[in-house]
Amino acid sequence: MAGNQLSIPKVSTEQVKAARALLRWSQSDLAKAANISIPTIKRLEANAGDLGGMPATIIAICAALESAGIEFIPENGGGAGVRLKGRSNAD
Repeated sequence: MAGNQLSIPKVSTEQVKAARALLRWSQSDLAKAANISIPTIKRLEANAGDLGGMPATIIAICAALESAGIEFIPENGGGAGVRLKGRSNAD
C-alpha cells in the first residue's frame, strides 16, 4: 500500500443541501459545526455537482453532517442521496 492518504468523500453540493434540509440546518449551522466560514459554505453550495474545495474542508463538512446523523448514499444506479441514520433503542 502507498502511505497514509486521507479518503476524500465524493459528495455533491445537492447532497450537502439535502442533508442540511433533513437536519433543518442553515448554512451558518453547518459552518459552525464544521468549523469553517459561512462564506466558504455559500461559495461551495453555489456550484452544482461534486462538492469542491480543499480536501480538509470537504472532510470537515462531511464529518459534521455525519456526526449530526446524516448518512451519505453513494451513486449506485438509483442516484446519490442522503438519509438520516436510524436511531438505536439506546438513544
